[in-house]
Amino acid sequence: MRIGRLILSLAITFAGISAGAQQIPNMGFDQWSKKNGCWNPYPKDCQTITWDTANHGLSIFGINGATPEYEHVAVSGPGKAAVKVETKQTLGILVAGTIYTGKFLKIVKMSGAKIQMGVPFTGRPKSLSGYIHYIPGRIDVASKGMQRYIGTMDNAKIEVSLREGKDLEIVDSTDEKFKTEQGSHYPGTVGHGVMYFKEDTGGYIRFEIPIQYLNGHTPSNIVITASSSRYSQQFTGSTGSVMYLDELKLNY
Repeated sequence: MRIGRLILSLAITFAGISAGAQQIPNMGFDQWSKKNGCWNPYPKDCQTITWDTANHGLSIFGINGATPEYEHVAVSGPGKAAVKVETKQTLGILVAGTIYTGKFLKIVKMSGAKIQMGVPFTGRPKSLSGYIHYIPGRIDVASKGMQRYIGTMDNAKIEVSLREGKDLEIVDSTDEKFKTEQGSHYPGTVGHGVMYFKEDTGGYIRFEIPIQYLNGHTPSNIVITASSSRYSQQFTGSTGSVMYLDELKLNY
């Protein structure tokens, strides 16, 4: 009888550890598929999309801002890949490569998109880590009000936000509110962390972004975004900036 209770207790304990150490599918960016010229960071016929990109809008112009990288990876081995994120320009508009947890919904006004941000998640990790190789360029494209950044060095940005609320956020990238860096001020934020990369890393380096919690609440979703240009939401950046990202992990 005591042995049975011990086994049950251990089972509950390990289940709690497993639930507490929740991860997200495809954090190593090994799974990719291509449809109608658009690269997608998920397998073909995927039923639940975890990661997505702006490629759905860009690929109609023959551009993919985020693509699989099979040679230059942080961890080599059969089936291993990384994501290559690049800032480009089309029709006179800067289009920074981005990859994020969520789902691309539709194109808006030919220069923006409607996006569902985040995926269901209930863990409370201490940090987000991974490997990045960043090659920045000097900013050569800037929108109105951002001209002061012309000629300055571009920055990459990786951000993680844990939020609560029954509904995932739907954003419109043409909305002025989307063009501001909200960070931890977003309503419903439980925890937040962000890191900027301002120099050429000279190859892959490991990074770790601490997550600062604003309260003791349990989150309902997680938003992770990575961009080769910090001010991409304001259509400002360098058309020469490239970021390789690999082997993300949530640490507990």
